Amino acid sequence: MAGDGERNLRIAVLGAGANGGGIGADLARAGVDVTLIEQWPAHVEAIRRDGLRVVMPDRETVTRIPVLHLCEVATLREPFDIVFMLMKAYDAGWAARLIEPHLAHDGLLIGVQNGMTAGTIADVVGVGRTLGCVIEVSSELEVPGVVMRHTPAERSWFALGSLAPGGHPRLAEAAAVLGQAGTVALVDDILSAKWMKLVSNCTTLVSTAALGLPMMAALDTPGMRDVMVRAGNEALEVGSRDGRTILPIFGLSDDDIARVDSLVEVLLDALYRGFVLPSTTTTVLHDWRKGRRSEAEQLNGFVARRGVELGVATPANDALVEVARRIERGELAPQPGNAELLMALAAR
Repeated sequence: MAGDGERNLRIAVLGAGANGGGIGADLARAGVDVTLIEQWPAHVEAIRRDGLRVVMPDRETVTRIPVLHLCEVATLREPFDIVFMLMKAYDAGWAARLIEPHLAHDGLLIGVQNGMTAGTIADVVGVGRTLGCVIEVSSELEVPGVVMRHTPAERSWFALGSLAPGGHPRLAEAAAVLGQAGTVALVDDILSAKWMKLVSNCTTLVSTAALGLPMMAALDTPGMRDVMVRAGNEALEVGSRDGRTILPIFGLSDDDIARVDSLVEVLLDALYRGFVLPSTTTTVLHDWRKGRRSEAEQLNGFVARRGVELGVATPANDALVEVARRIERGELAPQPGNAELLMALAAR
């Protein structure tokens, strides 16, 4: 894909796991000059050997695409014009420092991540080389080289925006590239949009994962919808106290979000209606099943810590963080019985 006149853009996807792999495959199949950079050696080798296989509800693709191990980044000679970072939120700082020497002087590093990572990235590469992004894509990666993508491009959604007032001259260009992988909305206040996604994440990710269930089954567990909505409302209140603006995400309209008292339930229902299949599980549960720590501290934990600073009580988020920590210490397993524990802790 050409940009800036006749210049062909060099694109990287830093973090080619479930979401990054699927997005990278979409870009490659659209003719974009894209390179994957990934930290799981077996996944890299499988892509090199067999191509990247993406399995979707109605079709399957296999894409030959250049891929590098993290340790091979130091061998790069030509800079990238745009890097889409799809690492965990807690990896944003070191990953930005890793790729910064290989980002063009007028390039863009875009954190396609959960959590409030845009400022962390800007601290490394500068506000002028940073765009904020909201992602709503559902994928899984269990077998090296094989992405199970529940939301193909026609059902995937992103928002892009500049951190600087007045926008960014390359915003439309970046949106055109990312638009090969889903619908892209351009927003003036990307930090508020990212907070809205944080509200949604605080509602669903840890809460459903703690039960060890698919998202739909977890929502139907007695008492859990109330815990989830309470966590989302707390996150909304913390954001409001922090100066964030309520914005529509997931393709909702201003009318959809007009009533603040029901906003979290509107977001929850929109997420489940548009992006959740009966078998869909969250990234937090994927991590726990693989024995890895999750982003709970960057999601519900972030809200709880900011709530303390701003004087906003966050008992539901506190409960979710406490259970997540117990699971990650090996004291609990993700299981349906945790619903009663979460309800008891949130009621304190």
